[in-house]
Amino acid sequence: MRQPWRVAIVGGGITGLAAAVRLRDRAPAGTEITVYEQSGALGGKLRTGELAGQPVEFGAESFLMRDPAGAESAAVALARRLGLADEIVHPTVGQAALVVDGGLRPIPGGTLVGVPGDLAKVTAVAQPTADADRDAGRPLLAPGADVSVGALVRSRFGDQVVDRLVEPMLGGVYAGRADDLSLVTTMPALARAARAEHTLVGAVRAAQAAAPRAPGAPVFGTLAGGLSRLVEAAATASGATIRRDAAVRELTPTATGWRLTVGPTRDPESVEADAVVLAVPARPAARLLAGTAPEAAATVGALDYASVALITLALPAPALPALSGFLVPATEGLLIKASTFFTTKWGHLARPDGLALVRASVGRYGDEASLQVTDADLVDTVHRELSTVLGTALPAPVASHVQRWGGALPQYTPGHLDRVAAARAALRGAHPTLALAGAGYDGVGIPVCVRSGATAAEEIITALGGSAA
Repeated sequence: MRQPWRVAIVGGGITGLAAAVRLRDRAPAGTEITVYEQSGALGGKLRTGELAGQPVEFGAESFLMRDPAGAESAAVALARRLGLADEIVHPTVGQAALVVDGGLRPIPGGTLVGVPGDLAKVTAVAQPTADADRDAGRPLLAPGADVSVGALVRSRFGDQVVDRLVEPMLGGVYAGRADDLSLVTTMPALARAARAEHTLVGAVRAAQAAAPRAPGAPVFGTLAGGLSRLVEAAATASGATIRRDAAVRELTPTATGWRLTVGPTRDPESVEADAVVLAVPARPAARLLAGTAPEAAATVGALDYASVALITLALPAPALPALSGFLVPATEGLLIKASTFFTTKWGHLARPDGLALVRASVGRYGDEASLQVTDADLVDTVHRELSTVLGTALPAPVASHVQRWGGALPQYTPGHLDRVAAARAALRGAHPTLALAGAGYDGVGIPVCVRSGATAAEEIITALGGSAA
């Protein structure tokens, strides 16, 4: 193997940058790392902007503090590695609400992504089907099986629990439908418990007990000053060469590694690398794999995505309830699917001139037509619906921002993880120095993306002959 190693990372989101940091930490000294980012900005869906003089997240808002096993999440570990652990802040208001029959009701406690472990606690929001969750003498989920979240919960608790509790929570994260989303991918702890437990209530309780959390311990965190700080720090710590506005159009295996064709067709650049991390969404990854690994490309390319828009309003002195925000079931017929009261939820944010910052998320899988309106129309609709939900005529916003994320959120149908595992296995067998990483394959959320990037980096290190550690 030629020294030093040359590793190309295609994609400058947090996944690609996490891979770059892990390579810098674990690969031999002198390893040349280059990150190719098609756009002019790093961070992908981590994007901190400014509205009314305050830093505002125009993409992901926060990260989980703990992983499913209860340990420190990969996002927290990365922040610690980058010297930012002391900059993590937590919500000062944690209670959120659901919109039910046009009004706000507190989200019941004791649920797992809306799936209750105590049916009596959710009756103010939804009426579970009586006596449907019976012990049939066998586990809910067979070994190796996967089902949609909606199918399992409807069969045990009825439609209202899915429509009013589970789907709004899944919709807030995935912009998807409970009846389409994989249990194993979106709720892995519940899936594991369902392979042993005979009732859904028992499975929820077992999953909750398997990941105990200290009373009062924060669930979510973000960085003071914005999540773009994590992006900038990772780029610096990686010591990588960062190539912005550098689209990788072709990926070709060579006798010693890979050839990347970078840049516009009229003026292409050819770059050699010993290994490649593909940290881009599934569809561009599939295009790059099509000529090299057609079976993997077909699997990856079949993944579908939802489009969303995030509308942030700066409102003069509105009387907001003491909530972090609210979720909206699709059955309520509103365009908004979730809203966050930024300056209520995050105590570290100032309120310049008495302004409050409110963000609404719109767009669900299959409803892309609802986003095909002007930014001004989206702002007007969100302002009107917020007034309706809160039961008061909100003042006109003094500033607003619309961030559109087209094809941003992967939709994981049952069997997703098995299909991705098979594609990766085939890819490793044929091309061990090429690794896939990102939300399209492993799940959404900053910790998942960070862990995915780090895992891909470890695979590359192994393939190239081991680490310096």
